[in-house]
Amino acid sequence: MDLVDWRERINQVDRRILDLLNERVSYVLNLAPLKRQEGIPIHEPKREAQVLDNIKAQNRGPLNNEAVCRIFKAVMAEMKVVQAEQNEIENDGDTENRMDD
Repeated sequence: MDLVDWRERINQVDRRILDLLNERVSYVLNLAPLKRQEGIPIHEPKREAQVLDNIKAQNRGPLNNEAVCRIFKAVMAEMKVVQAEQNEIENDGDTENRMDD
């Protein structure tokens, strides 16, 4: 295989990663209302530690656990942003609805 072939393979993996990230976001958005109902905050250090522990236990390399944790911390940080944005949208909608009443 040449450079172009390897880059195409990497591009294919990148697309799969993107699809999985978007799938994760959809789950987060579906979970967010349940968390609000239960009074669970967006930032849950205990849950984040569980996620990292699970990922490290499943890691078979060649990425080391430190690299995997950095990647997943970045993913979880973006998920918190998505949840916060969703909360803002829903809160704005609630404010508008209350103003119309």
